[in-house]
Amino acid sequence: MTRYKLTIAYDGTKFHGFQRQNELRTVQGVLEKALSKMTKGQHIDVFGSGRTDAGVHAFGQVIHFDYPGSMPAKNMLRAINSLMPLDVLVKAAEIVDENFHARFGVKRKTYQYRVDCGHYTDPFKRFYTGHYPYALSVDKIQTAIKDLEGEHDFTSFAASGGVIENKVRTIYSASCVYNKNNDELVFEFTGNGFLYNMVRILVATLLEIGNGRRDVHDFLRLFEVKDRQEARGTAPASGLYLKEVFYE
Repeated sequence: MTRYKLTIAYDGTKFHGFQRQNELRTVQGVLEKALSKMTKGQHIDVFGSGRTDAGVHAFGQVIHFDYPGSMPAKNMLRAINSLMPLDVLVKAAEIVDENFHARFGVKRKTYQYRVDCGHYTDPFKRFYTGHYPYALSVDKIQTAIKDLEGEHDFTSFAASGGVIENKVRTIYSASCVYNKNNDELVFEFTGNGFLYNMVRILVATLLEIGNGRRDVHDFLRLFEVKDRQEARGTAPASGLYLKEVFYE
């Protein structure tokens, strides 16, 4: 068996998330179906760096799998891309050591979130951005987002349904840039791990700060209260992208 590491991009609009689900179209399911064709019916388990929810996109999701026999990485790239639907692209393939694991070897991840600030919903952006048509102070958002950097307890920003008890995570960098040409806010978060819906909840809170509905440094209070009901909002899945996954 040969272990392959693949970096993939996908448009999450028509997927019910990354993880395999019976009767539903998922990214993992599409990949495993393609590998089954390549092996003439043999099932191969695909392991991802993490799950993405329905409607969430990826520029740089990482997967691994063990393939019977061996072929050069460039041939694997060509073969599996020939079986991909138009909303999935395998960007890179490499042969890795059998100890590599796409999920357990992750050291940090970067997520991007895009918010369309236009007054009306843009039909060409609706599947690829969140939408916030209200007044915003970018300066307030840029001040507030720096409070996220460092190690904090993110209990207030973990959606129900998560099974991880330890909610302490480290955010290495967090930024927000206004793209005037597209009338969009582009958020980026790099951390050692993210809780269920955490990025979408952080973005919703930042938008409330930018709109003046919260104090600029309300994150400091939210870290202390450890109460999901105090954060409340969750930005739509459509604006979220898994940008990059980092390993040793």
